[in-house]
Amino acid sequence: MDSAISDAAADPAAAGRPERAALAGTADNGLKIVVVGGFGVGKTTLVRSVSEIRPLNTEETMTRAGERVDDTEGVAAKTATTVAFDFGRITLDARNVLYLFGAPGQERFWFLWDRLFSGTLGAVVLVDTRRIADSWYAIDRLEHHGTPFIVACNDFGGPHHREADIREALDLHPRVPLVHCDARSRDSARDVLIALVEHLRTLYTSGARPAAPAQEAVS
Repeated sequence: MDSAISDAAADPAAAGRPERAALAGTADNGLKIVVVGGFGVGKTTLVRSVSEIRPLNTEETMTRAGERVDDTEGVAAKTATTVAFDFGRITLDARNVLYLFGAPGQERFWFLWDRLFSGTLGAVVLVDTRRIADSWYAIDRLEHHGTPFIVACNDFGGPHHREADIREALDLHPRVPLVHCDARSRDSARDVLIALVEHLRTLYTSGARPAAPAQEAVS
């Protein structure tokens, strides 16, 4: 699957991002990956960079009213925000299609996350190291759901941090991969997805895939 992602993202003829690329009639296996993280970490940008089609997004212009509920510290230049989810697609081969879902980062939209996690193979947690605490909730929810994930530090030009320091700040398990990326770059976004797929392969072949949490009783 990782080689298929690489080929699809690298071949302009196969994935030249047409406005409306028809899905092959033979495609009958949909695979799902979710991109999560704090407010303004680049989730929409990553999905847009790597999708073979023009992504579906639900971005709305930010207003002064939103300043009362959204913490814009460190992202003051941000003018639009996702209010539902982003959606992109990568055709892997004649039968397999990868669907990408980008989750909104603000706390007021966190109630959507549990539904977005349903049926996903794994997740990418995007991190802005200038606002690292904004990613704690994403990691907590993924661990609660037993969803495998990797962490990708998006480059915003901030100070360099040692990998050990980032891991400690996020309290990452040693087996969770930590990579660096530029979400604006198609190649870099592709490499993030490949890193996740390789992590999933390792977990499944070693039998170390985390178990899903027990079903909570409904009163």
